[in-house]
Amino acid sequence: MKKKKTDFEARFWSGTRKHSVAGLLAAFFQFNDLAVVKESLSAMVQCSVRRKARFGECPEEVFHLYLSLRSLVRAGQVMAGKSKVGQTAVLAAETHFAGLAMGSLSEEEYRDPLQVFRKAFRKYSREDYDGFLSALIYFSLGSSRGEENRKIIGPYLHLVKMLEAAYLMAERGAGKE
Repeated sequence: MKKKKTDFEARFWSGTRKHSVAGLLAAFFQFNDLAVVKESLSAMVQCSVRRKARFGECPEEVFHLYLSLRSLVRAGQVMAGKSKVGQTAVLAAETHFAGLAMGSLSEEEYRDPLQVFRKAFRKYSREDYDGFLSALIYFSLGSSRGEENRKIIGPYLHLVKMLEAAYLMAERGAGKE
């Protein structure tokens, strides 16, 4: 059976148009370091809510991050739509986890990272995440600030959790279609 590859609009940052979910996760973390992406996101959120503050990175790097995060959100939507529970490598044997290894994920989310995507897309739509990323980039690169800064915290927190869950899935080799 041939694996179906979906266009996650990753051609501009990964060089390939079609990816499977697992392929996109692998490509994302090949081009981006988890800690750097989380730090950049945090700094961009801070810059977007402060007046006359700009994000210090080059606009090219910010645009690359925007495109890759947008592709990750699209892959997350596909993963959230998967109906099979436990399709990822569930760590049922381990009962105690180190807090550093889990990051912002709960123990259940650490065991089944697909839960993170399901929760994130129950709360917000893909268009909401696209709007969040666009506003974040716009306000962090400009000298103005967003008036509705409370609306960016929810998608930001879900996006950070999605990043951590995607990293776990890429490390475990899960998320295969």
